[in-house]
Order: sequence, then C-alpha cells, then structure tokens
Amino acid sequence: MKITKKEIVLASPFLIIAISFGIAFLFGNIIGKWAFIPIILIQWCLFIFFIFKYTDKETRKKFLQKPKGSFGWNILALIVGLLPLPLFLMHYETLQIWQVWLPWILLALFNPWIEEFYWRGLLLNYTKNWSNWTAILFTSLVFAFSHAVFGVNSDLNSGLTVIISTFIMGIVWGLVYKKTASLRWIILAHFLVDFLNLSAASFLDLYEKGNW
Repeated sequence: MKITKKEIVLASPFLIIAISFGIAFLFGNIIGKWAFIPIILIQWCLFIFFIFKYTDKETRKKFLQKPKGSFGWNILALIVGLLPLPLFLMHYETLQIWQVWLPWILLALFNPWIEEFYWRGLLLNYTKNWSNWTAILFTSLVFAFSHAVFGVNSDLNSGLTVIISTFIMGIVWGLVYKKTASLRWIILAHFLVDFLNLSAASFLDLYEKGNW
C-alpha cells in the first residue's frame, strides 16, 4: 500500500523527535551540554527538508501573508513571546562571552522561521481537514515533546515545566494561525521567546551557575 504525503508529514514529527533524542544521547556523551548545537542543526535540516518537500512556493508565501481577522490575535501571540522577559532581565550577564552570545543570537534569528514554517505552517496545513482543536492539540503536543530533548543534557530544560510551557505556546500560536492564516506575528513572538529565554545560556545551565 502506497504511503501518502499526508501520512509522511504526520509521521515526520515522531521521526524528528526520535532522531533528536538519539543525537542528544550520542553527542551528550562526547561534548556534554554543548550537544544542543548538533541537535538544533540536525533538526533544522530535517524541518527544512519536510517544508520544501511537502509545500510549494505559493503555500510558503501564504505563510507570511497579511494576517486576517482581529489584530487582537496577533497581540495575544506577542504576549506569549514576552513571557520570558523576567528571565532575560535576571540573567542577561550570562551572555558575556562570544561562545554563548553567538549561538544565542543565531538561534533567535533563524529558529523562529524554520520552526514556525514546520510546526504551525506545514503541520497545520496537513491537518486542516481535522477539527481546529484536534489539529492544534496534536501539533502542540509534538512541538512540546520535541523540546524535551534538550532536557537530556541540560538540567534547566528537564522536567515537565519546559514541556507544559512549550505546549501552551503551541496552543496559543496554533490558535492564532488558525484565526489569522498568517505566521508573521507568530514568528516575531517565537523570536522574542528565543531571544528573551537566553537559549544558549539556558542549554548550558548558566542560569544556575551565574558565570561561565
């Protein structure tokens, strides 16, 4: 029996999560907490592959179209993006050296585009014949569990807190995408999360140490 495009796309999050955990354990034994770099790079490659393989140019352009509906939905996306602001204010000093601030800023600049095109754009498009809440819950769950991989080598990213917070973000951003049919403001909100969360410093557990 031939496997359909939809079946491949819907199975892809589980493949990516499985590969990510394999990379986390493999590289964690070699480079410790720095394993977040190969994890993210390999995830990006997989996201980009599925995005370009299973969407056309016109669909990708629509991801960035002018938002529809009430502007309040975009404000809601941004509110979620600003939630890590206290973390930034308390721990920005962890960015003192280039080995930390360079991956932090690169991740903040590129990750929101790649992740949102995949988690919200691709997956929600391929589940558009589902009920809105079923599609949002599904994409939010796999989005959350994909971030659990960072807890393999990072104490700060382990536990239910990261999964729950990422799940909530996924629900809000999924809802906003359904209401606005655009990823513009969601990408900006995701940028704010990655920027304010001091991602590289978080993966290296520098919050607890307070120094390099």
